[in-house]
Amino acid sequence: MPAARESLLDAAHTALARRPWPGVRMVDVAATAGVSRQTLYNEFGSKDGLARALLRRETDAYLHGVERALAVEGGPVDRLAAVSAWTITAARGNELARAMLTGCWSERLPAPTRPGISSSPVPAQRRADAGVPSPAELLALVRDKAVNALDGPARKDTEELAMACESAVRMALSYVVAPSPAGEDPVELVRGTLGRWISA
Repeated sequence: MPAARESLLDAAHTALARRPWPGVRMVDVAATAGVSRQTLYNEFGSKDGLARALLRRETDAYLHGVERALAVEGGPVDRLAAVSAWTITAARGNELARAMLTGCWSERLPAPTRPGISSSPVPAQRRADAGVPSPAELLALVRDKAVNALDGPARKDTEELAMACESAVRMALSYVVAPSPAGEDPVELVRGTLGRWISA
């Protein structure tokens, strides 16, 4: 039931914007999604299963955004600047994305759990039950995606490129944690720093 699953995740996300996760009720999520509570339990198993699926979806959405940013026209500096811009936008606009990227989980959010063995008959839930990456693992995933997207066959400086890719995300995250003063463009700082480091 992919459509019902997405509707339930949308409803859970909306409910989380209105109240802390401990106050989100399964019956309300089901009603908002227009399905029975039994459908919700069939999809996610429990409220914890719903939380894991919601976190997995947010992680996947962030990583898809990274892939879109890496596909923009331009050289490595432009594409890494796009990844930085996406990271700042995603983290500033979404409390779950910010927590996943920084590791700063508030009590109002569902907390990530360590992966376990899933008994769910739903493949998407088994994937969600595997857990979400830690901030360090997520950073490594982004770095590796960037290196793969930017590393041409003739490139000899893959190690430097990996460092540049990781640094672009780390600089972006510094602006998430400590926003820039009005008028300062963090993406231009990333662009300027990387422009001196790697060839466009």
